[in-house]
Amino acid sequence: MGTRIELHLFGPAEDGSMIEARRAIEAVDDALTIHRPSATTALNESLAAGHPAAVDDPLLFDALVEIDDFYQAMEGLFDPAADAHTGAAGWVMVVFDREQARIHASRPLALDFGGFGKGFALDRACDVLRRAGRVSALLSAGESSIAVIGEHPLGGRWPFAIPHPLQPERVLLKLELADEALSISSTVGEGTSAPDRAPMIRPKDGTIVTGRRTALACARSGARAEMMSTALLVADDDQTKRLLDAEPMRRFLFDFTGETGIPVSPAETEIR
Repeated sequence: MGTRIELHLFGPAEDGSMIEARRAIEAVDDALTIHRPSATTALNESLAAGHPAAVDDPLLFDALVEIDDFYQAMEGLFDPAADAHTGAAGWVMVVFDREQARIHASRPLALDFGGFGKGFALDRACDVLRRAGRVSALLSAGESSIAVIGEHPLGGRWPFAIPHPLQPERVLLKLELADEALSISSTVGEGTSAPDRAPMIRPKDGTIVTGRRTALACARSGARAEMMSTALLVADDDQTKRLLDAEPMRRFLFDFTGETGIPVSPAETEIR
């Protein structure tokens, strides 16, 4: 994942839960990374060669199930096989057989899970911590992927203030979470121009998102929050309106270009 992970645990629990949660995060990284040999790189070698492949790794299998469900429900707005070079969506060419745990594609392609892996890893760590009896915890992956367990240790929901990506001294959004996850995706701000940062690709036509946008999504799982914030960044105006209208208090898109008709403008907003 190439990011800093923070685990803040509160309250009584079984000894060793911190270590087990860390192992859960590392296991996801080992399965989904494309930057060193992994179950995903082995799968990509087969798909790039046009061969079908078995999905033997249980973490990779579960990740593919979550992505396939979201892809089908959300108009293909999260596509780990989208390719800017071919200018086309990729997952639509994938046949994922859950019963047989096998996958193949009608053209050579490769999977890149991007930020999905961070949310998916936090979900796995939260599962470990809940089983260990943790009732209050905050987990962060690079401060753009956050998950909380239970209430704040002082009571009530966990408060967050999201800084404005272009004016850090300003607050873009305040919101509170309890037993849910938050994902922030952006084409502007700190870290978006890092050398290893993959561009945001529109699955619809393979073009790169050049608009200056920041999307936030809250969901019960980190994986789903990650996919939704990405979907908001790449959606067209009609799709964006549908996504925002469905969860108006838990999905947000701030467009700093002024070149679209998205009915949300950057401003300080407070959601409880």
